[in-house]
Amino acid sequence: MNRRLRFRRVANYVNLSTPFGLLIAVVGGASRQPGPDGLILAFGYRYRFPVAGAFTVGNVVLTRRDALGDRLILHEGRHATQWAWCLGLPMLPLYLVAMLISVILCGHQGSYNIFERLADLDDGGYPHKPLWWRKSRGHP
Repeated sequence: MNRRLRFRRVANYVNLSTPFGLLIAVVGGASRQPGPDGLILAFGYRYRFPVAGAFTVGNVVLTRRDALGDRLILHEGRHATQWAWCLGLPMLPLYLVAMLISVILCGHQGSYNIFERLADLDDGGYPHKPLWWRKSRGHP
């Protein structure tokens, strides 16, 4: 693991986001295993919130699935880096604001969410929705 990824892992433990992610995994009944690049993969998360194929808290990637594709793991790894840059738990309200802005702009929580865009929409499986004022009005 390179120095940048080691730094991310340490930063997310120090800012308490990875311990928080591990707590969510335990409460959610997810089995944990080491993943690539210092990530911890938590499979079998039993709650339906949040509505996503996977979500990341610190270096912990949680999913209801039994496996994750490489591109989605890369996407979630970028979110782990965002947790480090946001100094941990401030990431939650920042992400929620970004999600709200995206919904206002296009009606979808991810398409214009800066965190999802920086993590690569395509790798995360998000659509590229048009801005609401650029949508076709259905005029002949």
